[in-house]
Order: sequence, then structure tokens, then C-alpha cells
Amino acid sequence: MNVVERAKNIILKPSQTWEEIKNEQLSISDLYLSYVIILAAIPAICQFIGSAFVGYSVMGVHYRLGIFNALAYSIISYVMTLLGVYIVALIANALSPKFGSEQNLINAFKAVTFSMTPSWIAGVLYIIPPLSILVILAGIYGIYLFYLGLPLLMNTPKDKALVYVIVVLVLTIIVYILIGFITSAIFVSAPAIRGMM
Repeated sequence: MNVVERAKNIILKPSQTWEEIKNEQLSISDLYLSYVIILAAIPAICQFIGSAFVGYSVMGVHYRLGIFNALAYSIISYVMTLLGVYIVALIANALSPKFGSEQNLINAFKAVTFSMTPSWIAGVLYIIPPLSILVILAGIYGIYLFYLGLPLLMNTPKDKALVYVIVVLVLTIIVYILIGFITSAIFVSAPAIRGMM
């Protein structure tokens, strides 16, 4: 799979691209190796650059994270993102029978993976921390992609598609809030652990 072409097509031609994705024979490991680990690295790398070298300004005070702290936070965020994609796919797959959909973990994983594309690409904005708020706009477009892709890939009846997507999105938000808490807890406790050694 050509990552650049697929990312461009899912953003610019989503309906056609979802049809292609549905018919592709890919495993979860294929998707991780050829797409997820590559695109999910964009926000992680850019967060590192923005936090360590550019910094933030809050109420006239400018600060940056140290290189070690910025690197540690970026790595933890990256790993948690890779885990989060799989967890959300598990949720979407587990809920599918309740909405008249077919259970298919690979297709659920495809839906989650490719709908994350706009957010991952927009993650380049983390290089300039004040612009990072714009990643939310990309996330909204990702929700639209998810709305188009999940019901198609899971063969959801049209009358249940919207509710299915909404339920999965609500649970996704909860998962990512928990991941954020876990990431912050690891990040905050890491200096304390280093100090004990």
C-alpha cells in the first residue's frame, strides 16, 4: 500500500476509497506496519520538536520542556496511540451485533485506522504549539470519515448506522481521555522514578 496515495485518497475521495478499502485483503499487522506506525509517528515527532525546541507561551511566559522530557512524552503518546487504535477497533467490533452489523475485527480496525488519517497528518502543526488547536478541525473531518467508513465496512443497516457511529465515538472519546490520563500519569511519575534510582 502506498501510504501517501492512500492518505490523500481517503481525505479527498473518501466514498470511493472506502469501497476500495472494504475489498482489500489486509491483516491488522499489515495495517500497523504499512500505515499506522508511519502516520501516527507524525504527531509524536512534531510534538517532540514543538515541546523541546519551540515551546509554549502562556500569559506572556514562555517555556519549553527539556529534551529528555519532551522525548519521553512523545514516545509514551506514540505507544498509547498505537494501543488506542486497537482498543477502539475492539470496541467497534464488539458492539457491531447490537446494531445489526457483521463482526469483523479487521474491518473495524480499517475503519478506525483510516479515519484517523486527517488527525495524524495535521499533527505536523504540533511543531508550532499555538497552531496545534487546528488539529481539532482535522479530527472533526476524521469523525466524518468514520461515519462514512464504519457502517460500510461492518455492513450496518442504514437505519442503525448513525447510532452505531455515535456510540462508538462516545466510547472512543472515553478511551482517549483515559489514555491521556495514563500518559500524563506515566510522564509525571517518570521523573520521580528516576529520582529514586
